Amino acid sequence: MSILETSAQTSPSRLPISVIIPVRDGGPGFRRCLQGVTEAAPASTEIIVVADGDTDGSWHVAEEFGVKVLRNDRPQGPARARNFGAQAAQRDILFFLDADVVIHPDAIALVETTFANDPRLAALFGSYDDEPGESNFLSQYKNLFHHYVHQMSREEASTFWCGCGAVRRKVFLELGGFNETYRKPSIEDIELGYRMKQAGYRIRLSKELQVKHLKRWNIRSLLQSDFFDRALPWTELILRDRRFVNDLNLRFSSRLSVVFNPKAELWIEKRYRKIIE
Repeated sequence: MSILETSAQTSPSRLPISVIIPVRDGGPGFRRCLQGVTEAAPASTEIIVVADGDTDGSWHVAEEFGVKVLRNDRPQGPARARNFGAQAAQRDILFFLDADVVIHPDAIALVETTFANDPRLAALFGSYDDEPGESNFLSQYKNLFHHYVHQMSREEASTFWCGCGAVRRKVFLELGGFNETYRKPSIEDIELGYRMKQAGYRIRLSKELQVKHLKRWNIRSLLQSDFFDRALPWTELILRDRRFVNDLNLRFSSRLSVVFNPKAELWIEKRYRKIIE
């Protein structure tokens, strides 16, 4: 009998959550992230910040909010930082957030309810909302593209996203957590999703679960993220596992749709014009 089959027999009406946020030099956006989490969190929620070798005093900011703070003196990478937080967590559900997002007020309650109502669900993740925090064109396009693809994708997913994603702690620990060979933000979440699916676990894309992304994108950061940190490692993952998972933002047809589908392009243009007006 699997972990989830056992827990399904005695599922509580409410599952407590540990929010885990890795941060390295979070800047002003990190304060907004923590403010959103602390305002949305019920009393039962545990909030853990893992300061991964930060030099701007982000861990001091976390202490101001009264959350649990763990520190790495030297940068270890977000995968190891998240694993560090998961090992210290005391709740049933691990809710991973990036340090540059602001959750919607109902996000934690939504995660609690979804897991409580579906005892055999192993993990779920959300998306960026359609009102990015930065107004420049690349930031708007990058984030609206992410939002569009997630909203158009199937809810039964074959991958995972740790920018706003939750997983049952027992499942996470059973699978060994994130792959720590990824020493910078990369595809550690996608790789974990692959292993969850291979182990027979269910992952859900929740289109209602959304966060505001505060990151400002430029050409250099976009190229670094999309090509060097995501596309190349993902290609290596495909070659390793000898299989292609055809869903979510990994779906080639979805990427082409933004270029060749007038409806997709028009949707992003409308959202961008609405925000800048």
